[in-house]
Amino acid sequence: MSCEGCPSQGKCGKSSETCGIQSNPDNHIKNIITVMSGKGGVGKSTVTVMLAKAMAKKGLKVGIMDADITGPSIPRLLALSNQHAFGNEKQQLIPVESKEGIKVMSLNFLVQSESDPVIWRGPVIGGVVKQFYTDVVWGDLDVLLIDMPPGTGDVALTIMQSIPVQGVVMVSTPQPMVSMIVEKACHMCEKMEVKVLGIIENMAYLECPNCHERIEFYKKEDVETLCNSTCTKLYGRLPMLDLIRDINEYDAYSKDQQEKVDAYLSDIANEILEDIA
Repeated sequence: MSCEGCPSQGKCGKSSETCGIQSNPDNHIKNIITVMSGKGGVGKSTVTVMLAKAMAKKGLKVGIMDADITGPSIPRLLALSNQHAFGNEKQQLIPVESKEGIKVMSLNFLVQSESDPVIWRGPVIGGVVKQFYTDVVWGDLDVLLIDMPPGTGDVALTIMQSIPVQGVVMVSTPQPMVSMIVEKACHMCEKMEVKVLGIIENMAYLECPNCHERIEFYKKEDVETLCNSTCTKLYGRLPMLDLIRDINEYDAYSKDQQEKVDAYLSDIANEILEDIA
């Protein structure tokens, strides 16, 4: 297996000997970023979608691989719940596109109903994740975001060992228990020689609708301690906002509310793009 011709050559830290997967010659993906936490319920999938939207608004070609095989949520967050993916004459899967032009592949596009459970063991799940990279016609992409499942198990190992990932964006929330789990995930990346680009703290605070003062529910120092202990920078802190909670209903909110949320993510997206350039 050769790195020659791979758009990620020289960026992902892998060599021809250590890269465990053959790239699809029909795809030209410049950058691959995983969005990870280690802990469930932190809004990781929501952050993935918001980053994808922010990058797409900058004119980039963006894709999302929903690697949370047993708990996929990307289709609903992009208002694609009733969509299905189909194959082509090469037996490759065609991703579903959102109205923003974001290409998406998720297991929910391959089941009859989004509530149908996936009851598979780890090796089968790992095989599907690999197929989402090799057998999906992603085409030309500037950025492929991989929405990771919680934990540091089979899927995380498969992706870090097999796919040429440039870096990981960690998502945390301001609770000591979450910080501890996120720190575990950071240490896993270190052991796997995959760079942690930075941390996004979600649901960090509430903004008073009257005086706009920040209401901190937890210690702000928690995320600073996490960044220091993992030698990682903080990309930003996202507040609790209705529009972030209801990102799948983005168009139902006012332009002012949209612009407010867009501003948070635009700066973070710019910094991430600079870090992988």
